Amino acid sequence: MINRSVLVGRLTRDPELRYTNGGAAVATFTIAVNRQFTNQNGEREADFINCVIWRKAAENFTNFTHKGSLIGIDGHIQTRNYENQQGNRIYVTEVVVDNFSLLESRAESEHHQNANSNGHSSNNSNQNQYGNNGDQIDITDDDLPF
Repeated sequence: MINRSVLVGRLTRDPELRYTNGGAAVATFTIAVNRQFTNQNGEREADFINCVIWRKAAENFTNFTHKGSLIGIDGHIQTRNYENQQGNRIYVTEVVVDNFSLLESRAESEHHQNANSNGHSSNNSNQNQYGNNGDQIDITDDDLPF
């Protein structure tokens, strides 16, 4: 059987790091993943996926990410259940992260975090992310890889 999940999205909040009684680190977080299509109003909706990551990877993840960080995760889906204080059975489905990647630089991530905390959008249509200021590029056919 195959049970793999590969997701790319942004953290909805800072990861929450805790330690088990045995000393193992565990971090929980939620990732917002945009859907591939728009709704009837032309808006893009997102799914909010609960995730958990263990041990040293959990500590690293918590140290290098924060709310709004663009991340990629690779893991597997796991279900579990428990009984809450009221005696109700609670069912949980989450992605157990095996590997993660930071998909933006620290500067971009901090810029995104600051823009969101100030209530401004981080999208600036006047800013060219490739640094082309309109000057012509001096390149020959020999420089092209194809």
